[in-house]
Amino acid sequence: MRRYLGFLAGCAVGGLALAFVAVLARPELLRPQAAAASIAAPAASPAVAAATAAAPETRRTSYADAVERTAPAVVNVYTARVVTERVPASGLEPLFGELWPRYRQRIERSLGSGVIVDGAGHIVTNHHVVAGADTVRVQLADGRVADAQVVGRDPDTDLAVLEINLTGLPVMPLGHSDRLRVGDVVLAIGNPLGLSQTVTQGIVSATGRGQLGVATFENFIQTDASINFGNSGGALVSAEGELVGINTAIVGRDAGVEGIGFAIPVNLVRGVVHEIIAHGRVVRGWIGIVPQDLTADEARGIGLARGGVVIANLYVGSPAQAAGLMPGDLLMKIDGSVVRSAQDAAARVAGARPGQRLRLAVLRGERELDLVAGVVEQPRRS
Repeated sequence: MRRYLGFLAGCAVGGLALAFVAVLARPELLRPQAAAASIAAPAASPAVAAATAAAPETRRTSYADAVERTAPAVVNVYTARVVTERVPASGLEPLFGELWPRYRQRIERSLGSGVIVDGAGHIVTNHHVVAGADTVRVQLADGRVADAQVVGRDPDTDLAVLEINLTGLPVMPLGHSDRLRVGDVVLAIGNPLGLSQTVTQGIVSATGRGQLGVATFENFIQTDASINFGNSGGALVSAEGELVGINTAIVGRDAGVEGIGFAIPVNLVRGVVHEIIAHGRVVRGWIGIVPQDLTADEARGIGLARGGVVIANLYVGSPAQAAGLMPGDLLMKIDGSVVRSAQDAAARVAGARPGQRLRLAVLRGERELDLVAGVVEQPRRS
């Protein structure tokens, strides 16, 4: 037995010695080999392998090209006005009589943004940015500063046009807001809180928003791109680097919810800017009606299949009153086209030119009336 155990021990020692010599001669024998078939991942099919090989390198999306194309045409707008206010009573007035100042003046400053729309120096911004300003100054992205003249303002759309006397101006490429779709990426560029050339990114949340009480004619683009104080009048641009709107308002933050931004679509901006440059104002049609939407319940109550537009009031001496229209009438059609909302009615009347005659299909009780109203220019308001 001892001889047998000795023989086994000798074989083991001999085997170890041979293994040691083999490793010295070929050290690659210690390197790990490919995983065994039992633990290897299953081989990819030829189709999957080909697709993997052909897949392009994944890159992070960047909008730098769009910003480089548009940001130079976005300017800072600084306004100032002199405000006269009454001096608070202090009890010393009887001692000084007429020598005691009753009024004092202070300078009120504000800021906003604007967009250069042509090489002649015209800049579009919001009406509320420059309303009441005594002086307006503009700072370009390249650092140049210039005094600006107000060419004209349009409170009904909250737009205004400025003009500066500089050359070599960057001009904003204009896009088409009617091509926007919900979910499209947009960039807001402006001067929030005085931080010039600030860019925020979001998406188009909705189009055709109205009834916000911001302007008379509302057809806003809604976006979640951050629009802060100072962004008003700035650019809302597409991912392709074209102007699609002028930022005008943000709501919601006072209520403690995430802010929702609104922009005036560039298709509306085009027409307003053209009118202001040509006439110093926007020429709109007017017949003196105050239309109001009729709810579906109200419509059913008077036997209509759908909602409509009711004439809530008329201006005394207006073309509509002269045509025989009365408060309470239902305005069904204008020039043969169905009126779908009060906003629709107001926009279509405003789009008519002074001197034009509008055919109005009206329902008064159970009677259908066809009236004709002559269009005049809409009275101006400050």
